[in-house]
Amino acid sequence: MSYQTGLSGLSAASTDLDVIGNNIANANTVGFKSSTAQFADLYANAVVGAANNQVGIGTRLSTVQQNFSNGTFTTTDQPLDIAINGNGFFQLSNNGALVYSRNGVFHLDKSGAIENAHGLQLMGYTAGPNGKINTGSVGPITIPSANLPPTATKTISAAFNLNSQDPVPANAFNPSNSTSYSYSQPMQIYDSLGGTQSVTVYFVKKATGSYDVYGTSGNPPTPVGPNPTGNIGNITFDSSGRLTSPNASALAFTIPNAADNGATSQNLTLDLTGTTQYGDKNGVTELLPDGNSSGQLTAFSVGQDGTLTGTYSNGATLALGQVVLATFSNPNGLANMGNNLYAQTGDSGSAQISSPGSTNHGVLLGGETENSNVDLTHQLVDLITAQRNYQANAQTIKTQQTVDQTLINI
Repeated sequence: MSYQTGLSGLSAASTDLDVIGNNIANANTVGFKSSTAQFADLYANAVVGAANNQVGIGTRLSTVQQNFSNGTFTTTDQPLDIAINGNGFFQLSNNGALVYSRNGVFHLDKSGAIENAHGLQLMGYTAGPNGKINTGSVGPITIPSANLPPTATKTISAAFNLNSQDPVPANAFNPSNSTSYSYSQPMQIYDSLGGTQSVTVYFVKKATGSYDVYGTSGNPPTPVGPNPTGNIGNITFDSSGRLTSPNASALAFTIPNAADNGATSQNLTLDLTGTTQYGDKNGVTELLPDGNSSGQLTAFSVGQDGTLTGTYSNGATLALGQVVLATFSNPNGLANMGNNLYAQTGDSGSAQISSPGSTNHGVLLGGETENSNVDLTHQLVDLITAQRNYQANAQTIKTQQTVDQTLINI
């Protein structure tokens, strides 16, 4: 019996050494989770009522339990290095089969799909051409290579200060005569093909607190529509210099659409919210036309909620997709597949897919990797303990052999 007990102890100590050795070997593996061997004692079948006389016959491996606590983080500044801070696993597609990982080192393949070092594609919510995330289905995330299409300008948000001490111009408005208006401001807007068009607005003082607003486009300056003189409205100020009319602070006008060779008109709105009439020099305090030219993708980043945001050469930003995380009721029920991958099993429960930061799902750290959570100091101490356990169990067998030899020599 002592031989069996000693052999089970040797097997247990050997398994413990294997687990500790595996932890130490993966101390630098990104996203690796350390394991601990758990053992249970063994007893032979006993007659009921003889509990006080039971003698154990050794030990056996009960389970190898993984520690899924967070490791530390390392900043890499690589946009597709992603670390999970909290619960969850990346969901990956292995030729259609779903697997899971904590290793967030990814790159782009030739088609723009995000994949890991083994060619498994990162899963998430896809985005439409307008940047709207589709949370209805999960699929491989792909970075589009196409240029961002242009957007025609619709609204020009502008704020000015018009000098209250300026005189009323003596001449009728003429864009070619600077004495016929109080202040002018040129600006660039975009047509439907992303081309730039010039627009100039003019303020003509009529009386204290009242101005006519005119507009021209192109070169030479052509009055904007629909008024043939280019007049697009009147604005007034109160005695404190604040804009009072129009109430919406917006003036509408049209210009020829150069993208269509002037065949159609481009409707624009001038929003003058914030414009004032103070006794200071004329000037612009804000000028923000919307719209943009076409743009090429120059960079992208991953936010804490998993949203992958692209930055384009025209200054625009657009959501390109959203990384999802999977959590499990029992992570220790996952099957280890090697290559930092896990597979769902009946013991783990079904994957609960959601966006990072939602209930029970961690957040993402873009440009960082999660280090192994192996504590080398602790593992080296455990290694010494396991070695002594192995030697002690070997001594048990040696002692039993000595006893047997004594009996034989009687």
